[in-house]
Amino acid sequence: MSSAIDVLIDRLHGLMPRHALVLGSGLGSLVETVTDPIRIPYADLPGFPESGVSGHAGEVVAGLIGKTPVVILSGRVHYYEHGKADAMRVPLEALKGIGVTDLILTNSAGSLRQDMPPGSVMRISDHINFSGTNPLFGEPSDRRFVGMTNAYDVELGDRMKTAARNTETELHEGVYMWFSGPSFETPAEIRMARTFGADAVGMSTVPEVILARFLGINVIAASVITNYGAGMTGGELSHQETKDMAPIGGKRLSTILTAMFENTDQSHG
Repeated sequence: MSSAIDVLIDRLHGLMPRHALVLGSGLGSLVETVTDPIRIPYADLPGFPESGVSGHAGEVVAGLIGKTPVVILSGRVHYYEHGKADAMRVPLEALKGIGVTDLILTNSAGSLRQDMPPGSVMRISDHINFSGTNPLFGEPSDRRFVGMTNAYDVELGDRMKTAARNTETELHEGVYMWFSGPSFETPAEIRMARTFGADAVGMSTVPEVILARFLGINVIAASVITNYGAGMTGGELSHQETKDMAPIGGKRLSTILTAMFENTDQSHG
């Protein structure tokens, strides 16, 4: 039986992307920036999980952004769907297997800062794993002891900041705190997160960062802010709000990423 790597190599017809993106809830419009797209449903890729979350397409889209070959995972599987923190391990191993060296993760998140309203974009400078789990549980080799001091690649982060500056797009930065979900945080949990030094909260991304570092892939991540944390406005939170607000910040993030790729040194990595 063919592996996901074999299928990708066959379907990409010689395209050899070093850069990959994972798109979060409501951010599927980013694939519209890809020219000459090749679309491969997750269902066609052995071992790829299928997301059960609305706002996640569940397909690989490969092509060019600017002159840079890219491969996009449009849709992710979350820990809260099946209780598997390593749900994205096969997709990330497949990216590694086709030669990807740099990974950009995106998500929708709740802001803990009044100066970072819905519609903002935040580059993740560091994270707090508050879920109590890890995608490397059960990994038998000593490679499971992954250093996370420099989890987020400095060079890629600098390129993202430069792209934001060149396009005059505001880019916040801060610490992302991973809660398991799927229920939203309580006001008390939000107060705790702020005390711990978090700037945004969400239900994804951190497992993929850990897996990427485990696999030796450089990684950066950005959050599109869709709401304020529980208790900050008095209103209740909903997934519909996430889907409604994500495209607004998604346009800003798309502007930044497009500028990044248009100025990418193909020899990087």
